[in-house]
Amino acid sequence: MRFGPGKRNGRVVFTNGCFDLLHPGHIRGFELARQMGDVLIVGLNSDSSVRQLKGPTRPVIPERERAEILASLEAVDAVVIFDELTPREVVASLVPDVLVKGGDWPGDQIVGREEVEAAGGRVVSIPLVTGYSTTTILQKIRKGSSTEPMRKDASHSES
Repeated sequence: MRFGPGKRNGRVVFTNGCFDLLHPGHIRGFELARQMGDVLIVGLNSDSSVRQLKGPTRPVIPERERAEILASLEAVDAVVIFDELTPREVVASLVPDVLVKGGDWPGDQIVGREEVEAAGGRVVSIPLVTGYSTTTILQKIRKGSSTEPMRKDASHSES
């Protein structure tokens, strides 16, 4: 994604991730990131990069659907899908004013830091919202959210 000459207005904020199953932690992070500028662009890992990062059972939601969901959020102005394992190329071409990542990333490991700071921008690490994790949600789904065994309905027979 590139802005044409004279088309970039205001402070551009960029964040990225897989965002396979959205939860309140993601939403609060987007809202916080959006407050740091005029435009929030979300870099979204493609299906192939999510598989490489998270394993063969991910993503649960295909990239185009994840992008559509993200783009519908009030805090998000644009979504760009990238195939690489990191957003370095997107950050290098976009050069946002603010690069935002969750607090689980040590500052010196935030991809794109060098490019953003060299251009006079800043890198911000925002705190994670405790109690939310896509991995934990998926584990609960796979185990079943109830601790009681499922009842068989006597009126239906198995064939």
